[in-house]
Amino acid sequence: MTTSDWGEWLVRAIEDADPDGVAVWYFGCNGFALKGDEGTTVFIDPYLGTGSPPRTIRMIPVPFDPEDVTEADAVLATHEHTDHVDGPSQAPILETTGATMYGPDDSLAVTREEGWTDEWDLADDQFEEVSEGDTFEIGEFTVNVEPANDADATHPVSYVIEHDAGTFFHGGDSKPAEEFERIGEEYDIDLGVLAFGTVGNIPDKQTGEPKRTRWYNDENQIVEAANALRLETLCPSHWDMWKGLTADPKALSHHTNSFEYPINLEIIEIGDRVDL
Repeated sequence: MTTSDWGEWLVRAIEDADPDGVAVWYFGCNGFALKGDEGTTVFIDPYLGTGSPPRTIRMIPVPFDPEDVTEADAVLATHEHTDHVDGPSQAPILETTGATMYGPDDSLAVTREEGWTDEWDLADDQFEEVSEGDTFEIGEFTVNVEPANDADATHPVSYVIEHDAGTFFHGGDSKPAEEFERIGEEYDIDLGVLAFGTVGNIPDKQTGEPKRTRWYNDENQIVEAANALRLETLCPSHWDMWKGLTADPKALSHHTNSFEYPINLEIIEIGDRVDL
């Protein structure tokens, strides 16, 4: 069972919010929640675990207990890694709210391998497989499934979420992708999330020996991706999470200045809210 460092205040703030448009909250790592002015609430990659010390060590608070979430319409997964698909973090949300989980095939395969429907009171129809090119509705949101470029994942996707108030992009852990220019031309993205980090020595899974590791975009890659996507505002994520791979997103101000996009850089910390 997940135990929060912060109690219930963040989930209560989300549930009590009455946004004029779309409100977006950051959970740290690559987790976000979107809530529209009609009350539709979508969680993306919420991860509330502490990693697998000493290999991966969480450096930020656990912002809420998933059992405390009482309002959610959907949980979206970008890819199959543990910090994006995790039973203890996400299954209780599905169980309490009746929400549907959407994800690519390999992400949903994790839910079956871990026996989510056996351990929690979940129905098979709460899991919907998605693939690049799909479009579906979640309440007031239109969700478009687009490609992603994450060599460490077996089937990553990105999401473009449209609303009357604006358009939100979540790239998962994607680095620059060939399709990003097309996505930037096709959608008018107001706020885009891209994973940012540094290179660190992380113990190898098999040997335990330190191994040079780059999981996320560096300064040049994240700006290349943001420019291709034509982001009005770039929101770096994941920079806060793992010991040895944390980075300072303020450094990105120097890298964005000479590019047409992103127009703005929005640096948020765990628990922060921004609005479209």
